Amino acid sequence: MSAISIRSVRKDFKGHQALKSIDLEVLDREFCVLLGPSGCGKTTLMRIIAGLEEASEGEVWIGERRVDALPPRQRRIAMVFQNYAVFPHMTIGENIGFGLVMQKAPAAEIKKQVGRAAELMHINHLLDRYAGQLSGGQRQRVAVARALAVQPDVLLMDEPLSNLDALLRLEMRSELKGLLRDIQTTTLYVTHDQTEAMSLGDRIAVMHGGEIVQYDQPAAVYHQPANEFVGSFIGNPPMNFITDPHLQALLGCTSPQPGWTLGVRPENLQVVAEDGLQIEAKVVEMLGASLQVNTRVGERLLRVSLPGEPLIPAGAPLRLRAKPGAARWYDAGGKLQATNLVHP
Repeated sequence: MSAISIRSVRKDFKGHQALKSIDLEVLDREFCVLLGPSGCGKTTLMRIIAGLEEASEGEVWIGERRVDALPPRQRRIAMVFQNYAVFPHMTIGENIGFGLVMQKAPAAEIKKQVGRAAELMHINHLLDRYAGQLSGGQRQRVAVARALAVQPDVLLMDEPLSNLDALLRLEMRSELKGLLRDIQTTTLYVTHDQTEAMSLGDRIAVMHGGEIVQYDQPAAVYHQPANEFVGSFIGNPPMNFITDPHLQALLGCTSPQPGWTLGVRPENLQVVAEDGLQIEAKVVEMLGASLQVNTRVGERLLRVSLPGEPLIPAGAPLRLRAKPGAARWYDAGGKLQATNLVHP
């Protein structure tokens, strides 16, 4: 068993509280993503699990072992960094086997595990080359293969795809998902990229200000954001928030409590022939299969995602209503309180 249990972990840096009593349970063989903006504490939490930082308080468990007092080499973890750190003076085979050499594994075991990891990452034909002869995507594969070769209980990945170009990142994301499903290693993956998080994770821990503000499956995080921050951070374009009761009513929504904020995803606003909220399509962006219409309602930017056809010209008047079941209601503190209150 290689579940991860983070229990009341806090981290202070010279008066700054980077982590505020984090509790997190990652199941055995689960792929968990730590998602959040820069400075939210996600990399600090991963480094504490890896043993590269010491927690100010709290406990870290991997399986049945408490590991926060153990050095990194005794935690049975492997880590893939944003900087692949492929040694230029070693062959690719030597790079992949480096961790096993440090563990003083027998030569036959090193050869076996290097071959296995290289085959998994489709780089077995590159074992005699050097890092300078490889592309960025190939070096990334080497870094992952080196981590897999030591057969860790837990695999930690800190933004491993961020240095790749967009097309290669898409390809590697798909390959990683299939690979990690096959090897069934408990994985913790840090990213600020919501697309990576939504496509890779079994569950996502959304972090903000040193706290986990929502921990759930990707669909739940997207469709039921726990607070306004999650709704604004997850989704491209992000969720709309409307505070004016009159505008809420024009969209077909009635607040259950005075002062609550309506949250509605851009794709859950539809054009209607009559009634509804009248807007002017200030900016229209053609995104292939869809159109993004931007306008202002009061002091807030309103975003609407519509089908790509028919094309709507900039400046066109539109009437909008929320689709049934689309409303999310947030209290004065920004926390989700109610859903699905939309007039038929």
